[in-house]
Amino acid sequence: MKKLGKIYMAAVLMFLYVPIFVLIVFSFNESKSRSVFSGFTLDWYEKLFRNDIIISSLINTIIIAVIASIVSTILGTLAAIGINNMRKVPKALVMNVTNMPIINPEIVTGVSLMLLFVFFAARMNLEFGFVTLLIAHITFDVPYVILNIMPKFKQLDPHLYEAAQDLGCSPFKAFRKVVLPEIMPGVISGFLMAFTYSLDDFVISYFTSGSTSQTLPITIYSMTRRKVSPEINALSTLIFLVVVIILIVKNIIENKQAKRNASFRRN
Repeated sequence: MKKLGKIYMAAVLMFLYVPIFVLIVFSFNESKSRSVFSGFTLDWYEKLFRNDIIISSLINTIIIAVIASIVSTILGTLAAIGINNMRKVPKALVMNVTNMPIINPEIVTGVSLMLLFVFFAARMNLEFGFVTLLIAHITFDVPYVILNIMPKFKQLDPHLYEAAQDLGCSPFKAFRKVVLPEIMPGVISGFLMAFTYSLDDFVISYFTSGSTSQTLPITIYSMTRRKVSPEINALSTLIFLVVVIILIVKNIIENKQAKRNASFRRN
């Protein structure tokens, strides 16, 4: 059974990562062929960085992802603190409502936000573009931040906050010195997840973007509708590497925090 499990796991990993490996290999292909590797070259990466449309969309995507991640992390942290202090029944109700955008199909969320923006556009002169994209990204990022922080509150001793106040800390100082360091791994994980989802999102961005502001996935989709260029392979390779680096950093931070907590408990 163990061998069968290993074979199954290897098959699943191959199914998931072989296409990405092929994409990476053909991003260095000298020709435009998607089936024959004719020689090694970095020309497609050079052309990629000379493509003004892609670079503009990339910069726009990073700006939106960074701002949306920071705002959603602040809002999600404050929301998680409020939810944690609720009673059992209201807390369960609010958590179910909070988790709905995660469970909800992205196309439903995208269409709903589009209709909402159309409603406000007719009354407040709101145009589809950077602002609508940013609001949409913050909207679907906040639940993921809350989802990452709430388990940290469950691991936290509820009496630590009160003990810090008994020892002379003000409520804010007790939160900053005692509670915040304990939930910080969840805050960082929430930020990284929000950033990753913002970079990756296509469906919601497609419905809430305008002609003046588009994200990278929408630009890639527009390019692939005509013909897949090796520049897309190069771009996808770079995005994959960025996501891998983010995940590695996230795991390193979590492991260091876990070791610190373990040594603190032993002492």
